[in-house]
Amino acid sequence: MTLDHGDPGDAPSMPAPTAPIVNPVRPSAAEEARTVAAATNTATLASLSEDGAPWASFITYGLLDGQPVLCVSRLAEHGRNLTDDPRASVAIVAPDLPADPLAGVRITLAGVVERPSGQEAVAARDAHLAAVPAAKYYIDYSDFALWILRVRRVRWVGGYGRMDSASADEYAAATPDPIVPMAARAVTHLNDDHADALLAMVQAFGGYPDAIEAVCERADRYGLDLRVNCPRGIARTRVGYSTPLNSIDQLRAATVELTHSARAALA
Repeated sequence: MTLDHGDPGDAPSMPAPTAPIVNPVRPSAAEEARTVAAATNTATLASLSEDGAPWASFITYGLLDGQPVLCVSRLAEHGRNLTDDPRASVAIVAPDLPADPLAGVRITLAGVVERPSGQEAVAARDAHLAAVPAAKYYIDYSDFALWILRVRRVRWVGGYGRMDSASADEYAAATPDPIVPMAARAVTHLNDDHADALLAMVQAFGGYPDAIEAVCERADRYGLDLRVNCPRGIARTRVGYSTPLNSIDQLRAATVELTHSARAALA
């Protein structure tokens, strides 16, 4: 993860950890991007008009091995643009944006579009219909065509100061996170009923032994993102599970294990 914002000089600084962060493992940029792409079916398409000017359009998409499958009409300007110039990108915003939209998660997938053929065309059609059932009413119209965006470059932004890039190969090899889409209720439960456990995790493993409060902001396959309140200010840290999770059913056991380990370490 890279930090692309500089301190203007008078911004509040985040207190640094005073102890090692024991297991800060987190999803890669490619995994984050695959998770966002799989979380919705709408995006903004950037294509190039005949005069070379950029043209942004709202579109729907499905996914075929992580590659966006578009269904667009040549009657639309972006449909004609793709026919004339295959260079394109899509910007995808994760659902459930926070009150400050720029603090939300989004990705850009850039590459070139191609018309699928043979068995890939069948698979692409199925992928688009699975994600956009309403497309059954127009997908076979003569003016509509399927395009696959062959992703060549990936950019993930996780909010202020959290961003990174991934290659096409990294993106293709990654898989969507199985925990993030299902974890909202579990995160709420942790915050409402197990605040003491979260505090113990941060004090023992998160690098902030002086923490006085901890709030879970997200759970994923590798661990928990936590907001920390300590006498020195507000910070964010990471507490990882002992092993990655494969399903939401494993989340409770993983957090219980973290709690027991943290309390034992503090004792």
